[in-house]
Amino acid sequence: MGGFEFLIDGFLKALQLISSGDPLIATITLLSLRVSVTATLLGAIFGIPTGFLIARKDFIGKSMITTVVNTAMGLPPVVVGLVIYLMLSSFGPLGFLKLLYTPEAMIIAQTVLTFPIACGITISVVMSLNPKLKETLVSLGAPGIWEALILLNESRLGLITAIITAFGGAISEVGAIMMVGGNLGGFTQALTTSIMLYTNMGDFDTAIALGIILLMIAFGVNLFLTLLQSRSKIKRTV
Repeated sequence: MGGFEFLIDGFLKALQLISSGDPLIATITLLSLRVSVTATLLGAIFGIPTGFLIARKDFIGKSMITTVVNTAMGLPPVVVGLVIYLMLSSFGPLGFLKLLYTPEAMIIAQTVLTFPIACGITISVVMSLNPKLKETLVSLGAPGIWEALILLNESRLGLITAIITAFGGAISEVGAIMMVGGNLGGFTQALTTSIMLYTNMGDFDTAIALGIILLMIAFGVNLFLTLLQSRSKIKRTV
């Protein structure tokens, strides 16, 4: 069988695995979604308010903190995984929690990665708002909480972009979750780590099936963001 025929055959068998509702494929996909969605929500819950405060407040060291956050957006996942591993290992300060090689450890690692993404994009979005907007709110005597809510509403598309970007980084991450999760069959296997495992095992049908699912999730997320952006542009032109 030639190389091209081999790829076609593997692709067709992968589609059969997906359409058959293979329990292994379903378990891996659901775990990956659970870990990534939870980590994204946690990163957004802490990152967006932090980014908003940094953007709206003037204080000493603001530029330095902003630089640190922007730098953290590109943190090497394997380094994050190493730090979390050392923290959660039996000889680490949090070893008593016994979280290493669990989905919870994977969530912690991905939250560390999604937090600076949500925070950094929020800083950029809020700081890019028209300065006259805040001046108008101040002149009208709007209470602080209402001012914040209005500014957040004006930034909503950017904030959604921050969340989706964080999720995209989480769902496609490999290094950190491999180190702290261990890629244990039926327990801590995510889409990305499983693709690596089954490729190394020579089980290309399963690897391709998982790759297709990962691409479908990524495509769906980006399509959702594109539709939101298009809808927002239409509203502004009406």
